[in-house]
Amino acid sequence: MKKALSATLAVILTASVAAGCGSADKPASGGAAPAPATGDAAKTDKSKGKLTVYVGFQEDHAVEAMKQFTKDTGIQADMVRMSGGEILAKIRAEKDNPQADIWYGGPADTFVAAMNEGLLAPYKSPAAEKVDAKYKDPNGHWTGIYVGFLGFASNKKFLKDHNLQAPQTWEDLLNPAYKGQIVMANPASSGTAYTALYTVLKVKGSEDKGFDYLKKLHPQVQQYTTSGSAPGRMVGMGEAAVGVLFAHDVIKYQEEGFDTMELTIPKDGTGYETGAVAVIKNTKNQELAQKFIDWSLGASAQEVGQRTGSYQNLTNPDAKEPKKAIKLSDINPIQYDPTEAGKERKRLLDKWNSEVKK
Repeated sequence: MKKALSATLAVILTASVAAGCGSADKPASGGAAPAPATGDAAKTDKSKGKLTVYVGFQEDHAVEAMKQFTKDTGIQADMVRMSGGEILAKIRAEKDNPQADIWYGGPADTFVAAMNEGLLAPYKSPAAEKVDAKYKDPNGHWTGIYVGFLGFASNKKFLKDHNLQAPQTWEDLLNPAYKGQIVMANPASSGTAYTALYTVLKVKGSEDKGFDYLKKLHPQVQQYTTSGSAPGRMVGMGEAAVGVLFAHDVIKYQEEGFDTMELTIPKDGTGYETGAVAVIKNTKNQELAQKFIDWSLGASAQEVGQRTGSYQNLTNPDAKEPKKAIKLSDINPIQYDPTEAGKERKRLLDKWNSEVKK
C-alpha cells in the first residue's frame, strides 16, 4: 500500500485522540477561533472561555479545526466525534441540560430535524451573508460549511475477478454478482445513509418506487454500519465489493493508500449533503458559540480540512476549493431539499425499518 507513512500517521493521530477521549462522552481537547463580520478568523482581540463541540465529519479534520479555532481566538474547544444521527439523538436526550454548545458538520437534513424539535438556537452570523441561500436556514438555525456528493467505492480486485465494470447507476447495485457484497451505513445512525435513502426516492421518481428499489437492494447489503464513512475502509480492505458513501471520503481513503478502490458517481443522479454548523439551544456559552459560528463560516476555517485530506466543496465563495474536490460539471446532482428531507426524516426512517430492514 502506497503512502504508508500517511496511513501510519493517521493511526497515531486516531490513537492519540482516543486516548484523550476515553469514550464518546469524554471530549478531546482541541481549539479554534471566531471570525469578524467578514467571516475570516480573527487574529486579534482573542477571547477566553471553553466550548464543547459535537462533530459530524472525519476526526482528523475535526482535531485540526479545533486547534486552529483556539489558535485564532484563544477559546478552548473540546470535541466529541459522532455520526449525524447519533448527535441528533444525544442532543435530544440532553435537551433539558445541554452538554455541548456547538454541532459542527454532518448533513443539514439532520439539523432540520433538530430545528423542528426546538433543539437549536437561531443565530444569523454576519459571515453567513456570503453563503448561498440554498445552503442555509433563512432564520439562522443552521448554516452550510461544505457540500459533499454521494458516490460508490468499488474494490478493483472484486471487479476484475468477476469481470465487472464499476457500478455507474443505482440500478447497477442490483446486479446478482453483488449479493451480500454491498456495504452502507444505517440511515438511523448515519447522516450519509439517510442522504442515500432520500436520494433513491428522488432518483426513482416517487416514494413507492424508491422503497421498491430499497427492498431489492436489502439482500445485496452485507452490513449496515454505524458510521457513514466506514464502508469505504471496508471496501479498501477487500471486506466488501461496493460501498455507498460520500465521494470526498472515498478520495480521502485513496489518498491514504487505498488504491484498491475505484470511485464512481451514479449517472442517474446523486444526492448531496450540506454539511452544517449550529448553536445548540440553551447553551450556557451563547456568546462564545456565536463566535465559533462566525469563525467556521470564514474562508480560512473552511480551508482547514485540506490539510488533513478532506475534499468537500466549500460554501464560502472566497475559500479555495480543494483541487481534488468533485466538479459539479462532471456529475448529475439531484434537486436535494434538506428542509423537506429533514421534515420527512422520522417518517421515512420508521418506514425503512418496518419495510426494508425488518
